[in-house]
Amino acid sequence: MDLSTLPERLTGPAAWVGPDLARDERQWLVPLSPQDIAELEQAARHALSLGRDIGRITAQDFPLGRFARHLQALQHKLLHGIGVEVLRGLPVAGYQPEFAAAIFCGIGAHLGSARSQNAAGHILGHVRDLGASSKDPNTRIYQTAERQTFHTDSADVVGLLCLRAAKEGGRSLLVSAETIYNRMRALRPDLLEKLFDPIATDRRGEVPEGAQPWMEIPPLNWHAGRLTVFYQRQYIDSAQRFAGAMRLTPAHVEALDLFDALANDPTLHFGMQLQPGDMQFVYNHAQLHDRTAFVDWPEPERRRHLLRLWLSVPGDRPLPECFRQRYGSIEIGNRGGIVTPATPSPGSGAVPPDPSRPPRPAPAPGAAS
Repeated sequence: MDLSTLPERLTGPAAWVGPDLARDERQWLVPLSPQDIAELEQAARHALSLGRDIGRITAQDFPLGRFARHLQALQHKLLHGIGVEVLRGLPVAGYQPEFAAAIFCGIGAHLGSARSQNAAGHILGHVRDLGASSKDPNTRIYQTAERQTFHTDSADVVGLLCLRAAKEGGRSLLVSAETIYNRMRALRPDLLEKLFDPIATDRRGEVPEGAQPWMEIPPLNWHAGRLTVFYQRQYIDSAQRFAGAMRLTPAHVEALDLFDALANDPTLHFGMQLQPGDMQFVYNHAQLHDRTAFVDWPEPERRRHLLRLWLSVPGDRPLPECFRQRYGSIEIGNRGGIVTPATPSPGSGAVPPDPSRPPRPAPAPGAAS
């Protein structure tokens, strides 16, 4: 990539620096009012009364009044604004898990369409420590309690609902890809150019039919006048286990190391501690997210537990052709997620059981736990 064809500096609401957002929580933190909560609960009761898979809830199944206008504004903030918002105050401690999931999926349905998060076709993911080893090259890092690294997911928007927080740690971190671009352009433009080269990224065993077990997508992409990021350093490093994957040159390694160093610079990123009932939505194409290591509670019923959604959003930016390797379709509003030959049809088994708990009968919708 010839940097002379790109802007010298990216500006706009997505080119934020972390300390600015940390100083003014009003930019990204929205407390739910009692009226908002009542609306969401009423919509969830209606959606559950239809008897459908929670993962297939549509906006029509989840009717909202005034709060629907806020979700329209949230969608615009994600695509064209700072790219992050946290809705705070959902009283999840008084909900059955299925009722909380219905509210979360219903909000997601007003923002976009939910996408599969793994080869099993699960629409709603459980984020918690399952004791998986990060040394296993097929481990998904969210299944551990270890520090992640700044990365992107395979969707337009990533949503999290915090059901329970860890005893210590587990802090959510965010950094702007546009800000990293600006800083690298000023410090080492020669290394910034290397991040526009295709680089092998491990699929971690979730391989579409006819594909290689790795992808070759540049970490940074300039397309249709926008900078789009695609990055997971752990998966880049583990892709080197494949003999056919393109080798990382010393210059590429140096560029990746600088990218990581800038993402971890506290003058660029910012963090938040998600509380039970918080719903965080992050725009995946313009920023990276991370999570610090955590120490969990000894009692299983108290352990850290979040639900996750991957969403494809109508009206979003076009993506470059190379994203087909990961997204399958790059059609706006109908892209993203993980699809392999083993993936069931959409909506089949869309909501997985909590993998850390034994099966139990489904509770009455909305009943207190």
